[in-house]
Amino acid sequence: MLSEADLIAKRAALRWLAERHPQWTHQDLADALGMSRSWVSKWRKLLRQADPGDGIALHSRSRARHTPPASIASQLAVVQRILEIRVAPPENLQRIPGPEAILYYLHRDPALQQAGVRLPRSQTTIWKVLRQAGCIAQGRRHKPKPLEFRQPGEEVQFDLKDASSVPADSEGKRQHVVEIANFIDAGTSIWLHREVRSDFDAEALFEVVAQFFCQHGLPSMLTFDNDPRFVGSASGRDFPSAKVALSLVCGGDTQRDPAASSRQKCLRRTISSLAWSGVFTGASARHARGGRLRSTSAYLSHSNSERPNQARSCGNQPPRLACPAEPSLPE
Repeated sequence: MLSEADLIAKRAALRWLAERHPQWTHQDLADALGMSRSWVSKWRKLLRQADPGDGIALHSRSRARHTPPASIASQLAVVQRILEIRVAPPENLQRIPGPEAILYYLHRDPALQQAGVRLPRSQTTIWKVLRQAGCIAQGRRHKPKPLEFRQPGEEVQFDLKDASSVPADSEGKRQHVVEIANFIDAGTSIWLHREVRSDFDAEALFEVVAQFFCQHGLPSMLTFDNDPRFVGSASGRDFPSAKVALSLVCGGDTQRDPAASSRQKCLRRTISSLAWSGVFTGASARHARGGRLRSTSAYLSHSNSERPNQARSCGNQPPRLACPAEPSLPE
């Protein structure tokens, strides 16, 4: 297949040969150029209409349609018939026809066939007509709203993270062998507290939250996801878990946020990818818990004081450097 540059050269040669040998026929020019007779006939007509010195005339013409086809919306008979089929289905259909069924009945309509109008070929066209007529409601897109900026000590995010480097126990737990309970201040991204255990249940988490309240104070809002150990029953409003009840009795606010765990994704991924995983190879859950406790203690200091954080409040600086003051929580 010839490239555009080769075709431009062929057209230039055609114009030169036609000027030098006006007596040559289209077939003679086609034989000399190695092209078809129809190609020579087409381009001789185009070059004859253009200026002999115009180089743009040698370029290919656009193959796009110059006159767009008649719009279906402009053909009132077709639009009216689409709406009639939608409201009153033919042939005792006994259901509301969709675009596929409407398209089927349109092409079988004898009145439209005699009128010679242009009928739609795509279901998308039927969808557009039905939407414009109000037969199909358009779904509203909910634009995501940015998270509200929290002040230091206003919100604490609470979540659990599996210590994925701890191997499964062949005679015990296969999943969640060792977990880490993380408490992070949302306003400063400072890692406030962590607890490492292998037996996290609702009772153990109640003790962890109570211990955090005693050591750090009660935040205005404690955010967590929909883990059953956090929220208790599905109707958490009527039957809150003990942890939620503790926060409410103490005067704080709790908020179930399914996206709360994703906010800690960067920190949690970093915890999982630490190079301390070799400590737990072949270790039991009890020894793994002790090793992970030492690991998280070292990383807690590193995350707060050395590791740059991309949160808005930190500005790619370590949280302790960006926010030197400790987030103060009410006692």
